Amino acid sequence: MKAIVTVVGKDKVGIVAAVSGKLAELGLNIDDISQTVLSDYFTMMTLVSSKENKDFTVLRSELEKFGEGFGVKINIQSSAIFDAMYNI
Repeated sequence: MKAIVTVVGKDKVGIVAAVSGKLAELGLNIDDISQTVLSDYFTMMTLVSSKENKDFTVLRSELEKFGEGFGVKINIQSSAIFDAMYNI
């Protein structure tokens, strides 16, 4: 299972650490990560994977709830969506 996780929010200390910890807690491995700060806003895109199939509804809910508590917007999408877009 592979997925793309995006994080956007007002920049503050500890976003990468907090999100990385939550991803590990959910059993997701970070395969690649890119982050930047754009005019006081933090943005991150991460490719994650798991040897197990994960329920995206549960992952999305957990990450959204975590993001709200930390003050960022977190989204997760299956990488299959992006693969299909480029194979049309």
